[in-house]
Amino acid sequence: MTTPDLRALLRSPEQVPSPTATSAAGIPATPPTTTAAAVPTTGVPGAVAPAPADAPAAAPADLSGLTATPPGAFSPEAARKDVPILHRTVNGHPLVWLDNGATTQKPRQVIEAVSAYYSAANSNIHRGAHTMAREATELYEAGRNAVAQFLGAPSPDTIMFVRGTTEAINLVAQSWGRAHLGPGDDILVPVLEHHSDIVPWQLIAEETRARVVPVPLTPDGEIDQAAYADLLSARTQMVVVSQASNVLGTVPPVREMTALAHRYGAKVLVDGAQAVAHMPVDVQELGADFYAFSGHKLFAPTGIGALYATPEAMAEMRPWQGGGNMIESVSFERTTFAAMPHMMEAGTGHISGVVGLLAAIDWLRGFDQNAVAAYEQQLMTYAMQAMATVPGVEVIGSAAERIAVLTFTMAGHDPASIADWLDRDGIAVRAGHHCAQPALAHYGLESAARASFALYNTSDEVDQLVASLRRLGQSGQSGQPGQGAPAQQA
Repeated sequence: MTTPDLRALLRSPEQVPSPTATSAAGIPATPPTTTAAAVPTTGVPGAVAPAPADAPAAAPADLSGLTATPPGAFSPEAARKDVPILHRTVNGHPLVWLDNGATTQKPRQVIEAVSAYYSAANSNIHRGAHTMAREATELYEAGRNAVAQFLGAPSPDTIMFVRGTTEAINLVAQSWGRAHLGPGDDILVPVLEHHSDIVPWQLIAEETRARVVPVPLTPDGEIDQAAYADLLSARTQMVVVSQASNVLGTVPPVREMTALAHRYGAKVLVDGAQAVAHMPVDVQELGADFYAFSGHKLFAPTGIGALYATPEAMAEMRPWQGGGNMIESVSFERTTFAAMPHMMEAGTGHISGVVGLLAAIDWLRGFDQNAVAAYEQQLMTYAMQAMATVPGVEVIGSAAERIAVLTFTMAGHDPASIADWLDRDGIAVRAGHHCAQPALAHYGLESAARASFALYNTSDEVDQLVASLRRLGQSGQSGQPGQGAPAQQA
């Protein structure tokens, strides 16, 4: 067989030679583009009618910013071309993937890189003296270096590989929290947060007799900064905050919150799971002591993520899991541990996941990140104004700074039934409590539907979402709890 050039696969899109008709993974390298989705005629299975019939009569927002941008910058069409799954159909309709808050779809560059690794470079890392072990180790450490550059970290040695954001937060709670929390200490966590930012700290607080203190929200879904300032004290040891909310889209003033926490000597852990795919990140500018994200929210495979920690924070962490790779020497009398970050990476890591993460970062960095962020803001504005034209729909949260996440309810319709209806039209959204029950409870809700966008989504897809919701409202069906698709929580 011909050995794939792994390094070529992991270069930025504009550096890679034009692909052949079939990728290394056996998937068409450039799937055919699809036309705008046809819309089913109400009540007639399989029949279709032109989409514009149910679309808003006039564009609710300026679309000039949603057109293709010049080569070398960014366009959603260029991103879509690289993502094979976006060209499939669901229930007879072209897929409209609006569940990016749960996971993003993967570009062919990621799929091919993982396939090429298993085809030509599969080996364990760090321990072997043979050629393939060296190659695999080089790829793994190249991934660590790419993550450091992507996050603006000062060194690859500040990056630890984990399964994802949830594991990263548990790691910090156990390896840092167990050694530094005690009776009377406070851990501040905004009501806005994902359960992964709450539960690990509840568990360690129960053991150490510390307490988790909720920071309230304002009516528009922002963290109440006055309340936050009042809650900070000499007892505060840790502040946990998302850079972007998975349920409201809120982008808090993390840099300012971190600086204020540091005045009290507290550490700050930033959950970047929902931020890294939507905005440039610089952990040093944020001042974060810890920063965590998941690869699968960043167009990379599942089961891989990263945790950044400052050298000062790393020096205060104790081993969490024991085993291979995290040791320097072992005897029954005494074990000494490897230097950070390897001390936190017990056992064989997700090597192919790191290769996929490296490819995803290279792919994403091939686009102008500021252009991506600006496009998504324009798309969100368009979507919010379009959703406002649907009778009975209410979007939850109205923070001034937010990512393109629209969580909503529709009068007379259970969220699970809304998701089921949209799925019949090939539109994927999420329904349930979104692992953020306190945030929904702030609005008196137990569940809601959520449409979450990424750089490859388009205004045409927003129109299809709006058209389908309008047909639901006109259908006379009323969804009740327990009907329709089961609630999806993440």
